[in-house]
Amino acid sequence: MRVLMLAQFYAPIVGGEERMTQSLAGELAQRGHDVAVATLRQPGLAAYEEIDGIGVHRLPGLAQRMGGLFTDEGRRHAPPAPDPETVLALRRVIASERPDVVHAHNWLAHAYLPLRRNARAAYVLSLHDYSLLCAIKRMMRRGVPCSGPGLAKCVVCASGHYGRAVGPPVALLTKLSGAAERRAADLFLPVSNEVARRCALAAGGVPFEVVPNFRAQSSAGAPFDPALLERLPNEPFILFAGDITTDKGVGVLVEAHSRMSTSVPLVIAGRPVEPDLLPAREGVINLGLLPHGALLAAWGRCAVGVVPSIWPDPFPTVALEAMAAGAAVVVSRIGGLPEAVIDGESGVLVAPGDAGALAGALERLIADPALRERLGAGARARVEAFSAPAVVPRYEAAYERARETRRAGLASAAAPRP
Repeated sequence: MRVLMLAQFYAPIVGGEERMTQSLAGELAQRGHDVAVATLRQPGLAAYEEIDGIGVHRLPGLAQRMGGLFTDEGRRHAPPAPDPETVLALRRVIASERPDVVHAHNWLAHAYLPLRRNARAAYVLSLHDYSLLCAIKRMMRRGVPCSGPGLAKCVVCASGHYGRAVGPPVALLTKLSGAAERRAADLFLPVSNEVARRCALAAGGVPFEVVPNFRAQSSAGAPFDPALLERLPNEPFILFAGDITTDKGVGVLVEAHSRMSTSVPLVIAGRPVEPDLLPAREGVINLGLLPHGALLAAWGRCAVGVVPSIWPDPFPTVALEAMAAGAAVVVSRIGGLPEAVIDGESGVLVAPGDAGALAGALERLIADPALRERLGAGARARVEAFSAPAVVPRYEAAYERARETRRAGLASAAAPRP
């Protein structure tokens, strides 16, 4: 099968979604499929290269030329609407790659919509977040999970996130393009039941299958400088990995750590998106953004891993990596996390945003090595359900279903009208 992935970011840009897309492309290629990737061109990167044997096409765009639109110059996002220059470049890639399936992963999907009508390829859209209906993609409003979209409040949220000039059109375009995506996709692939629920897929009558994120077979990570881990404590420590943001629960975690009566180091590794959340105090160690291999090694050395999200985190792969390393994990009971972690068997669930409950759970695990060992063993067993051999065949079956839907649609359109 010939598969073309559409992803606004791809290696060497890293993050949970980017790593998941790259892992899926690699796993499909190993299973004999012909896989290519179309992504947005970022400053300093070639227009085309092969990464691990997979052709990566980097597409230009009018929005990409407007650097002032983006707060992070290394991550120039796709707009929630077709970019004419990107559409033309994508047309050329499709003509060259001749895919059987176009598998989109985020807002770069909008560049495919003008090409969809006459395409023979099946169109599949993964939902790694809530960008189908939320302009800021996170379904958060005023610090708490949003009850659902509404144009007026979406404009307010988008303006606060993107600025008053950009926010309102982004909110409007998200509403319009989300409706267009619902009509265009042969199959949606939300990464958790929570994503499907919040995106109202069942209520909207659109075809979907929940296919979770997975831990790739090649998750040993690339070689790294061992000196990067010299700052890890020798005694038991708590590890958080991810972007340093309020939504990821870093502020709640820092507060919980300060409440603990047990003196145990807290190690934080990630992009400092909101650096003010990190206190300069003894017992909190900030490692910054680690290479993937170094992070996996750190998971293997920690006493407790923590994923304290306060937003409805769709299905974070960081939890799977911690579980695969045998770490006892404490995670928030929100988003897709309860679908990955079974309370009392493969980890501990706590209420999101409750620093007291988080501190209590962390203290209990630090004080009880036998409990940590039992939960770590349960985590290792549980994560097998999210291994590549368990999940990738579900993608292949979904592709076949989408192809059948597309063939039926094309046959219906070609049938003579009475």
